[in-house]
Amino acid sequence: MCLIVFEISEDPARGLLLAANRDEFYDRPTLAAAAWEDAPAIFAGRDLVGGGTWLGVSQSRRFAAVTNYRDPKAAKGSRSRGELVSGFLSSEVPIGEYLEGIAGAASEFSGFNLIVGESHTAGIEAAYFSNREGRVRRLGPGVYGLSNHLLDTPWPKVRRAKDLFLAVAAEDDEALFELLSDRTFASDDELPDTGIGLERERMLSPIFIETPIYGTRCSTVVRLNTESPPRLVERVHV
Repeated sequence: MCLIVFEISEDPARGLLLAANRDEFYDRPTLAAAAWEDAPAIFAGRDLVGGGTWLGVSQSRRFAAVTNYRDPKAAKGSRSRGELVSGFLSSEVPIGEYLEGIAGAASEFSGFNLIVGESHTAGIEAAYFSNREGRVRRLGPGVYGLSNHLLDTPWPKVRRAKDLFLAVAAEDDEALFELLSDRTFASDDELPDTGIGLERERMLSPIFIETPIYGTRCSTVVRLNTESPPRLVERVHV
């Protein structure tokens, strides 16, 4: 998953609204979002290589999502980052305790950004942890954006996604999916330097990515509040 933009509302009836694109190699086998046969309380897509997922919700009103942290020089971890999401969704461990456990095993994973949360009567409780930052951030009401660096790092695609999100957040799912289909490239002088070269930085700069072998595989909208069951709507592109 390479782009997530979301709002946590002060109004428990509004709760969480999240829009996300998952970017991956086209030949990596994947299942579309559904209830898992071996864990029916989880509703998510599934990575058939690592066995976990990049984003999902649970019947217990939990949600979680992960993105990778782009650092081509870093050593690869021994465990799949998809475990971070599925582990939380299948758990009843409190958020803080879960993230403390993840922090203790952080070196076993390649670079990641993890967002977890759940809906309570009083509203959304959510937190963020990256093994490249090393600290748990509790997330209060507001609008957040995440790509392949730390939360709210102002990459062009993150800034653009947050601006578009603010303009359409009060509308229906279709407006959010339109946001997620934006193919606008950033100008070269705005691009970050993450060690992959200018051409690849440019190629990965839109909200929706298209290349011959890699790109946006699916787009997802999640709504989580105190009045309705968790809702995850996915559109598969490849």
